[in-house]
Amino acid sequence: MNTELSKANWFKSSHSGGQTDCVEVAWLDGGSVGIRDSKNPTGPALIFAPGEWDAFTAGVTNEEFNPV
Repeated sequence: MNTELSKANWFKSSHSGGQTDCVEVAWLDGGSVGIRDSKNPTGPALIFAPGEWDAFTAGVTNEEFNPV
């Protein structure tokens, strides 16, 4: 998949407190979601398909990724 990211509108969570070490998210064409490191905005980004993003956020909400 080759997704154009140069015009993406990246944003940080309102819970980030404006710090520089954050994950940024962008809503992309076709419902995909981009994720990148705010410290390296020109670096690589992860691209999630809509269903993948839904599964990931459901897992976070359900605390599936918390260490035991």
